Amino acid sequence: MNILYRRMAGATLALSLLGGCAMNQEQGGAVLGGMAGAAAGSALGRGSGQVAAVILGALLGSVAGANIGRHMDEQDRVRAAQVFESYPTGSAGSWRNPDTGDDYAVTPTRTYETAQGPCREFTMQATISGRPDMVYGTACRQPDGTWKVVR
Repeated sequence: MNILYRRMAGATLALSLLGGCAMNQEQGGAVLGGMAGAAAGSALGRGSGQVAAVILGALLGSVAGANIGRHMDEQDRVRAAQVFESYPTGSAGSWRNPDTGDDYAVTPTRTYETAQGPCREFTMQATISGRPDMVYGTACRQPDGTWKVVR
């Protein structure tokens, strides 16, 4: 379940970092969380239990994704992008959202170049509504200068 939750949270962070979506953060978090949960269920399930694992993963992912997506606001997305853009590998950028009281700490753990530009693997420690969580992912700079979580 820990892997499942990390994948859901990573997908939700991806949604949170993307701007200009037609849906709100909670809806988008539910969609991406459900997709990530289904993918995790597919990878974790075996045999006849795989369908049940996919369904359970999608349901759990939707609930968790909506919760995290609801909490990470525009200022949080800007702060995370600043860390991806300018913090050295191994240095954490941390902040507390004054409106929600949620805490975030993003640490780039590896930086590498691709044909499209730089990518950074990262960890994100988040405490949302008093509940701590750890997210692992990779973000890549887009041609327009924004950062997108790719996994």
